[in-house]
Amino acid sequence: MVVVRPLAALRQRVARWGLAVALAALPVYYTIFDLTSGYPAGFAHGSTVVHHDLTRISNNLIVGLSNGAIWALIAIGYTRVYGIIELINFAHGEVFMIGSFVAVGLWATLGLGLSTGTTGIVFGLLATLVVTALVCGSLNVLIERVAYRPLRNAPKLAPLITAVGFSFILQNVGLLWLGGSPVGVNDLVRQGSTVFSISAVPIQRGYVLALSVMVPLVAALAWFIARTRMGRAMRATAQDPEAARLMGINVNTTISLTFALGGILAGAAGLVYALYQTTIWYFQGFEAGLIAFTAAVMGGIGNVRGAVLGGIIIGVIQALSDARLGPEWTEAVVFGYLIMIMVLRPRGLLGEETREAG
Repeated sequence: MVVVRPLAALRQRVARWGLAVALAALPVYYTIFDLTSGYPAGFAHGSTVVHHDLTRISNNLIVGLSNGAIWALIAIGYTRVYGIIELINFAHGEVFMIGSFVAVGLWATLGLGLSTGTTGIVFGLLATLVVTALVCGSLNVLIERVAYRPLRNAPKLAPLITAVGFSFILQNVGLLWLGGSPVGVNDLVRQGSTVFSISAVPIQRGYVLALSVMVPLVAALAWFIARTRMGRAMRATAQDPEAARLMGINVNTTISLTFALGGILAGAAGLVYALYQTTIWYFQGFEAGLIAFTAAVMGGIGNVRGAVLGGIIIGVIQALSDARLGPEWTEAVVFGYLIMIMVLRPRGLLGEETREAG
């Protein structure tokens, strides 16, 4: 007979239901606040106009989803690499930064500008997406081959420090490339333009762009991992590299493929970020990498679905905090949520998919 201790049972219930309540607390609170107290929506006849509707909270959530889509693309690279070789690839954020720089450089090479027609923009950006993804995928494979593979059997601290070192190397590449100040880029897709509206809530091109890139790429990756021979090899290598090697799987090739896929997604995220934010700089990789790694841990390290969920949750939290509390509180709120999730669910929201987790 299994005896369940009262405190353990209480902790399980809190972890199950308390997290759901906590994650829903911010949007529910501000929804009620907007409906009851209202929010200022301009001036008329010398007085402030107050609206009592869901327009403001809907805008916050849409911004959060679009931001979260970018974080999710970067987080998948972190989570897949950790899931297969248990390494935190701190250089991954800088690969994303290089992706933005490469994309902007290709725009200039292809002659894309504000005067370019719609057809030229579409085909030019598709070509830029392909080239940027290939460059970042190749860069990630190069990093794995040069820095991580020789240290695969070394103590875990050695590849970790090497990853930090590569992060600084790529940061300095970006610093030499475009300098130390943020650089504005052409708003090629006019990301602030409204595509359509839903109950007076404008859906802008930037939001559509972020989601339309993230959703197909994540779906394609999920299909690749679940249905293809190389995807099964990746899952087998993540579970037990030695057993996978005995079954005829080329472990080195599989690991390189994992880095390539992570780099491809980071390159796509870099392109979307440049179009969405219209500003790039050498330090964006550190900030984005920290947020994306937090998303991967929050969702469950090694878990692709968890990385996507964590990215979207962080995006929504950031949007609500920026708009309601002020940007100075955003990082504290995000990491406060991370600490709460780790206390209640140490393996993340959807659970880890690593060797130790089983």
